[in-house]
Amino acid sequence: MAKKRVRSRFAPSPTGQLHIGGVRTALYAELLARQADGDFLLRIEDTDQSRFVPGATENLCRTLKRLGIVPNEGVWTDDNDQIIQRGDFGPYIQSQRKEKHQAYAKQLVDMGKAYYCFCSEERLEQMRQQQEITKQPTGYDGTCRKIDPAEAQKRVEAGEQYVIRLKLPKEGSVTVEDVIRGKVTFDWKLIDDQVILKRDGMATYHLASMADDHDMGITHVTRAEEWLPSTPKHIFIYEAMGWELPIFAHLPQLVNADRSKLSKRQGDVSAESYLEKGYLPEALINFLALLGWNPKADQEIYSHDELVELFDLSKINKAGAFFNTEKLNWFNNHYLRQKPVDEYFALVEPHLPDDEKDIDFKRRVALLFRERLNLPSEIKDLSSFMFESTLDYSKVNLTWKDHIKEEALERLKAAKAWIESMNESLVLDVKTTEETIKNKIKDNGWGNGDTLWPLRVALSAQEKSPSPFELMAAYGQKRTIKRIDDALAYLVK
Repeated sequence: MAKKRVRSRFAPSPTGQLHIGGVRTALYAELLARQADGDFLLRIEDTDQSRFVPGATENLCRTLKRLGIVPNEGVWTDDNDQIIQRGDFGPYIQSQRKEKHQAYAKQLVDMGKAYYCFCSEERLEQMRQQQEITKQPTGYDGTCRKIDPAEAQKRVEAGEQYVIRLKLPKEGSVTVEDVIRGKVTFDWKLIDDQVILKRDGMATYHLASMADDHDMGITHVTRAEEWLPSTPKHIFIYEAMGWELPIFAHLPQLVNADRSKLSKRQGDVSAESYLEKGYLPEALINFLALLGWNPKADQEIYSHDELVELFDLSKINKAGAFFNTEKLNWFNNHYLRQKPVDEYFALVEPHLPDDEKDIDFKRRVALLFRERLNLPSEIKDLSSFMFESTLDYSKVNLTWKDHIKEEALERLKAAKAWIESMNESLVLDVKTTEETIKNKIKDNGWGNGDTLWPLRVALSAQEKSPSPFELMAAYGQKRTIKRIDDALAYLVK
């Protein structure tokens, strides 16, 4: 028997921006398909029209494109940002499959695996309130389950409003086979008769997603662990229809440090917001891939292609994965440092002053702080002093420890003379400048601390900053001398 072609999918709802956890779900589905040289498709699950957000699908596709998570089938956008559908199993927008879902729901009714429910919203609400008062499990009480199918059909034909519910077993158990969690068993008596077709004729997730997965030949369903308790209902549909079950993998939640679920209530958790903040796609992909999985204990940096090669769905941990922003920053710092100089400068330049017209100076400043940046925007605060016309020395001590002011004046005047004697190209070379200055200090019988401290503070007006040699190489000769002159003027006030 020929091996079945692997087909995975990412099936988000167009209800707003893409959650960062959704990116991980999409990434795992993509890695799985690419590794097997299979198909990865994007399907839009929009049957809940009350939550539909115009433009959400286009935004979702743009975000996935920026992250390099590209389906080879399903919904996508063209070069003009217009929604298109590619593939032989469409439509891939779920609301456009309404009639298919209705036919499946009717088929389940005809087989006695589902039934029409005529209960009003008011009755259902009263039932829920009564269950809460009596401390009973909330769920449908099965009133319409008892209606004779012929009678129910007459009521439907008479125009009475209805939903369709699954007619689930009320005794025994069902076992879910999950790649990540192994075998998980549920008691049927604890599972509610789920609505699969709403009053507006739209299928709920429980029918629509299963029907579409079957129709589209999906072999692997990777989704959030919150869907695990619903999986018995999904298995019931598959078995009732005589369909082959896909392989299920319920991914661990992303959690905060306090183990609470990563959600919008704790802050902005959309993938787009992370990209807009300056997190690089390759950093996000590397970080998210390793939330709950790591192929090698001694390695953390992986390219997208390496992740494809090494991916193993069965090695994902069951426990919730801690979304450690410090670790994400570490990844972003790494990838910022790996960028070609021109690409790196293009990322940070928008955060440098517009009124500074010396591009070469701005590039030197950008490179000076490169090792220290987690995000491109951080350069604004780190480097702001370098673009000030004058510095405020009132909040920092220009003298070394308990040394006297006259000594700082002496050291700065000497440093100015040394720098004036050098040409611009030498000043711009950190190693040469450091070697020259330190030799001069040694020749004068001075200490490095009592000379380099006032020099560094003169150039930065900061308690902590890059070394004076790095600062000089960034400033250049003219700006360096101007800073020293300003510090000398301050000392002689």
